[in-house]
Amino acid sequence: MSALAQFCYRRRRFVLASWLVLLLGLAAGALGAGTAFGSASGLPDSDSSRAYALLAQAGMSSDTSQGTVVWKTDGAAVDDPAVQDDIARMLDSVAAEPGVEGVVSPYSEQGAGQVNAAEHTAFATVTATDDVEVDDIRAVVDGFGSDTLEVAVGGQAFSELPEPSHGTEAIGIIAALVILLLVFRSGWAAALPILTGVTGVGTSLLGVMLLSHVIDLDATSLTMGALIGLGVGIDYALFIVNRFRKALSAGASVPQAISQAVNTSGRAVVFAGLTVVIALLGMVVVGMGVLTGMGQAAAITVVFTVLAAITLLPALLGMLGEKVLSKKQRRQRAQGRIVPETTAGSVWARWARLPGRAPRATALLSLVLLAAMAVPALSMRVGNSDASSDPAGSPTRTYYDLMAPAFGEGVDAGLVLVAEVPDAAAADAFDTLTAQLPDVAGVASVQAAPAETGQPVAVASLIPTTSAQTAETEDLVDRLRDEIVPAAESGTGLRVLVGGETATNVDIGQALMSKLPLYLGLVAVLGFLLLVVAFRSIVVPLVGALTNLLTLAVGLGAITAIFQMGYGSELLRVGSGAPIMYIVPVIIVGVMFGLAMDYQVFLVSRMHEEWSHTQDNARAVRVGVAETGRVIATAATIMLAVFASFGFSGERIVSAIGIGLAIAVLVDAFLVRLTLVPALMQLIGRRNWSYPRWADRITPHVSVEGASEPPVPAAEPTTLVTAGAGAPGGSR
Repeated sequence: MSALAQFCYRRRRFVLASWLVLLLGLAAGALGAGTAFGSASGLPDSDSSRAYALLAQAGMSSDTSQGTVVWKTDGAAVDDPAVQDDIARMLDSVAAEPGVEGVVSPYSEQGAGQVNAAEHTAFATVTATDDVEVDDIRAVVDGFGSDTLEVAVGGQAFSELPEPSHGTEAIGIIAALVILLLVFRSGWAAALPILTGVTGVGTSLLGVMLLSHVIDLDATSLTMGALIGLGVGIDYALFIVNRFRKALSAGASVPQAISQAVNTSGRAVVFAGLTVVIALLGMVVVGMGVLTGMGQAAAITVVFTVLAAITLLPALLGMLGEKVLSKKQRRQRAQGRIVPETTAGSVWARWARLPGRAPRATALLSLVLLAAMAVPALSMRVGNSDASSDPAGSPTRTYYDLMAPAFGEGVDAGLVLVAEVPDAAAADAFDTLTAQLPDVAGVASVQAAPAETGQPVAVASLIPTTSAQTAETEDLVDRLRDEIVPAAESGTGLRVLVGGETATNVDIGQALMSKLPLYLGLVAVLGFLLLVVAFRSIVVPLVGALTNLLTLAVGLGAITAIFQMGYGSELLRVGSGAPIMYIVPVIIVGVMFGLAMDYQVFLVSRMHEEWSHTQDNARAVRVGVAETGRVIATAATIMLAVFASFGFSGERIVSAIGIGLAIAVLVDAFLVRLTLVPALMQLIGRRNWSYPRWADRITPHVSVEGASEPPVPAAEPTTLVTAGAGAPGGSR
């Protein structure tokens, strides 16, 4: 790492030019090729995926989907001739839009069931391809609205992909800049982590845009990359800048300070970045294509931010030199004074004494608080929100409020029954099933498609009484599959699969919940093994792995309370409570694992160094907290600002990930790393650092922070303050 640091210093203009060329090249490529983002793909093996496969096998699948145009009259009957004339013109305009293949009016014989005269409401079904422009359809429909005619569009064909970003990340960047200014008292020192983080994220996002042509990526991949990349990128640069400033303050020359910063904090940044990347790539175990793609995109972002921190940042530090110090520190260097920073008497030095004085009480209180915050996670439901939980006044909520009173809450939660009917007995059994289903609790209506002679596949559509996101609809899907359908199939060759968009969301949610424990176990074991290699200890990695799980539980509990139970979701402009979108818990687990590992390494590495020098566990724990507390707190506060800024994006998925990560990182830094972990390590004592001899022989030697390199003092120093100097852990 020292050689890399010296290269970046000596060839700093070349390094800066290389990053500019890379950024401009990727920008040109992205502008020329555009993006190819899509919706989720790669369904898990389930009833719904097999239903789609059976339809395709029978030649009954279609590249089109159905949307709905709904209207409600005020002051006139919904079937009044004048209303019908206005609606006919509107539907003709809709039918003329590109991508629209057909429109069924409620005033036609085919759409006779699409009118509710008592509610003055009717709707038309629109068959459209994926190329249809939803905004154009909405503009056409809105143009016919008036004081006496309320209109809206919705349904699967007119569902819109979330926008990549609403620019809320700028608020987080500004907040991070203010925090850094308060901590460093230097404009350049505050700007460098922001500049480095934004450069790394910018280049990576352009790369992700090009990558969307190669792998399946959801439209939110850019926002996810920005959210994760900005947080870790700014923090990683912060650690290196902080170490560089400490080395300069202690008397090192600029090239020496760069070498020390990269060889110590730079190593930890690489280690921390690798843990995040591994956790993100580990999403492949969940077995969902969209999550695998998003994990890959986020991992690319983290790689670029790490590369920017260990190459671009040293080059910029070489150009700025002493300008990253405060005016006071520059005056001290000019006078030949060596004044390394000291933690004596600091807030964190006083805080570090708490676990030593009352370790049992501190650990117990911390565990109680963490358990209380994690409890909501036990009630987490994974699924997809529908229009019923969208913000009041939004176009989708307006559509739901028109449709639900007139045609039932489950009108857009339809299920599709796809049946193999190899013989007449099977066909009769399917007819009997569809005739009995309207009497099943939770079923509003059933309509069987006209059967063709000799067709081995039959189809029926079922409308639930409840909306797609409710537990009652999920229970209905399970009851159909576990009880009602098997009873109808018994003794016949009939085979019925329950599919449709609603059933697909149920299957994805259940598949995720079955794999989430595996993913949690994977990251816990991975964290344990990485810490074993880093610190050659069994107890310390075990404490780290278990406390990581506590942090993850708190993050999941936070999103459950806010976004599922609805405590505060309206304030975030994402509507009322709804199931947690399946990508959210996986993203939170993957990212927070890496961040928690990051803080654990920074904290324990300083403890381990002090233990190696003194063999005094109590002192090692106290010094570790005192000398890393400030930078961990600063890093976590920056993370909080960046992540929380995404919470106000107005997009439910992005908001849930941002708020979940913001709360989890805050709790992890202040309550777990700087309170619970020190208390537990005080209670455990010297056993923290024991390691079996046989394991020591087979464990590779990895230096997370490199060797300590004491800086060369300036000529004829007038002041020397040694407390806290030269400690890699304290350099953060």
